[in-house]
Amino acid sequence: MDERRRLVLASTSAYRRALLERLGLTFECAAPGLDESALGDEAPAETARRLAQAKAAAVAARFPDALVIGSDQVASLGALRLDKPGNHANAVRQLQALSGRTAQFDTAVCVLDAARGARRDRVVPCRVTFRRLDARLIEAYLQREQPYDCAGSAKSEGLGIALIERIETEDPTALIGLPLIALTELLAAAGLPVVG
Repeated sequence: MDERRRLVLASTSAYRRALLERLGLTFECAAPGLDESALGDEAPAETARRLAQAKAAAVAARFPDALVIGSDQVASLGALRLDKPGNHANAVRQLQALSGRTAQFDTAVCVLDAARGARRDRVVPCRVTFRRLDARLIEAYLQREQPYDCAGSAKSEGLGIALIERIETEDPTALIGLPLIALTELLAAAGLPVVG
């Protein structure tokens, strides 16, 4: 593959940017600007896959010769979707609901070769079991971390790890929002090996 070929991350997330920077690749970021609502009775993993594909496609329209990376994460607790809380009160409610329970985080990644129209994607599941969280612990955590832009209100890459009892996944970076193990495989298949 031509080394001058552009690599674009279809995201403005600081978390995804930081994860992609770990791979040492030159890339740029672009906002996909699309509606991220779930459709009807769509399963969380399918929502994540569809949105990762849609984000990549939206950005590929502006970068027709690039490899575009789209990613999305859907968190759920049974039938309840756990969106980004946005504020303190919503974060308290999420953490109260998660106390002593196991949530599912489905993170999808898509690599779209805009020039060839070739698309590859993967969904990486992650099960997170939370400790029992009392009101004092929840309040102390939220005052320090303020994770209002984080689905489930617990940043595993920060102080939120203290709220978690166990994480079960094939790729720990999936929980943060961009599964790098899967991404390196998809990039290699698209002609851009990360090493070598």
